[in-house]
Amino acid sequence: MKLEAKPMTATGAKNKAAEQQELDERFVYKDDDVIDKAFDWKQFTRLFGYMKPYAKQMLPLVSIMMILGTITKLTVPFLTSLAIDRAIAPKVGNPSLSLLYSLTAGVIVLYLIQWIAGVYRIKYTNIIGQRVIYDLRSDLFKHIQKLSFNFFDKRPAGSVLVRVTNDINSLQDLFTNGVVNLMIDCVQLMGITIILLVINWKLGLAVMVTVPIMFFVSTKLRQKIRIAWQDVRMKNSRINSHLNESIQGIRVTQAYTQEQENMNYFDVMNTDSKKSWNKASAMNQAFGPIIEVTGGFGTMILFWLGAYLIQSGELTVGMLVAFSSYVSNFWDPINRLGQMYNQLLVAMASSERIFEYLDEQPAVQDNPGAKPMGTIRGDINFEKVIFEYEKGRAALKGIDLDVKAGQSIALVGHTGSGKSTIINLIGRFYDIKSGRITIDGEDIRGVTLDSLRRQIGIVLQDTFIFSGTIRDNIRFGRLEATDEEVENAAKAVDAHDFIMKLPGGYETEVEERGSALSMGQRQLLSFARALLANPRILILDEATASIDTETELKIQEALKILLQGRTSFIVAHRLSTIRHADKIVVLDHGEIKEEGNHHELTSRDGVYNGLIEAQFRFL
Repeated sequence: MKLEAKPMTATGAKNKAAEQQELDERFVYKDDDVIDKAFDWKQFTRLFGYMKPYAKQMLPLVSIMMILGTITKLTVPFLTSLAIDRAIAPKVGNPSLSLLYSLTAGVIVLYLIQWIAGVYRIKYTNIIGQRVIYDLRSDLFKHIQKLSFNFFDKRPAGSVLVRVTNDINSLQDLFTNGVVNLMIDCVQLMGITIILLVINWKLGLAVMVTVPIMFFVSTKLRQKIRIAWQDVRMKNSRINSHLNESIQGIRVTQAYTQEQENMNYFDVMNTDSKKSWNKASAMNQAFGPIIEVTGGFGTMILFWLGAYLIQSGELTVGMLVAFSSYVSNFWDPINRLGQMYNQLLVAMASSERIFEYLDEQPAVQDNPGAKPMGTIRGDINFEKVIFEYEKGRAALKGIDLDVKAGQSIALVGHTGSGKSTIINLIGRFYDIKSGRITIDGEDIRGVTLDSLRRQIGIVLQDTFIFSGTIRDNIRFGRLEATDEEVENAAKAVDAHDFIMKLPGGYETEVEERGSALSMGQRQLLSFARALLANPRILILDEATASIDTETELKIQEALKILLQGRTSFIVAHRLSTIRHADKIVVLDHGEIKEEGNHHELTSRDGVYNGLIEAQFRFL
């Protein structure tokens, strides 16, 4: 889902309809539209294919418990009829208390067997269901990890989050109870149908004549129900997306005193979600009255025709009571099957969204025949590289760039000139439209992504700190590093002193994104992380932008050590950061305008000189 923001206007005293219209106009949703298509049986089979690995392990035992419970349930009405016709009100002879006691004991034993079978059936179906959910969630998360940058460029984090959490969770009840209950109800229906026809085929057919009517009416609601639940998922996804953005941008919201506007906007989305849920739920509940009305007609037929058959001698009172019990048990599974179908529609709405992500192929992946890249020396060449984020809008226009191993390259230029694009292409986070990028003479499209990216280290301006300890965050650069290596890396970038002043030193727990640390401290940790990784190619993307001048001076010596022997790319605006680079590349609107070292470029009256003069005017 891609959100395209339009200028925000005051909400004021607008009514809900006007707020909803503004909501639709302000944001354009491109990913989470309702999927309006026919029930996909292939997808249904694919979803339940996740149960296949566990079928041989547990389904035989579950099936035994299911059949045992169904048989005992269907036997109870028969014993009840015997108790009435032979023990309580026999046509011949006196009532028999001993037979009544025996039949009562038999019913108690049957209920006990049914209870035990139910306990074990529920236990094992829950185990199967949770394993299936685990596998599905694991597959989805692993697949998302492999998707390319352009996938995340088009979708807010909240939209991705709702697929892994809400949509997966909505399938839990289907796998833990729904599938087995479906089997039980089908077996029970077949058993009851046979019993009813055996007891009295006339009465059995008369009662079941209402079933086709019920199915005809209920099928009219199915398509609407499925679309309604898809709409609910879409609205929930929108709420999660907005909630994620609101939390991420809470400082900006409070700085501009837009809390009320944000609350009003969320209220509109929340109200819209509530209406969608109410609509889907109302359709869902429509099945119940249909079953009840149909069952009512069936009961009327049962007692009207049953009384006639008793008077004509074709049916006993005990058999009518048993017949009534079987009919009651007949409508219950039909009711549950209707609810099961609704549950299945909800699950299919979620599975469509889950499989949509699972079927998304990474835009950048290993090409057929890709080979692992050996240890990189660091020669990098761009040969007439053209790249587009969007078709028809070139971000790089025929870039030619020759970088020798061990050189430090500074990329400068106005915002949007193509600096970050170049460094993203080195790690092949995007694929170019035309041209070639080679490392040590080898086209990077001919090597595996893992072997390429393992030898590239990146330090970003907005560095990410994970929840965990300081030590773990530094060790993220190389997980097998020892504690001593972690601390040496921190010392090299002058991060050791501030770490030791923290309450737990290297074992200090930091929250998500390192909110307890200053921006400069977070960037120092990212430097230590990159140094520990020991990459052959190092990329610093505005890595010192948020570090104060005093701290920057301290890490200059560490940077000399960090850059030594490595090919490095530095994106920065500070003169102190780039003036010692071996080569400075000046970019403008996706084209290289100038190349040379600081001395060479300042001796010309070119773009680089203009950038320096503009910087000094604001000092």
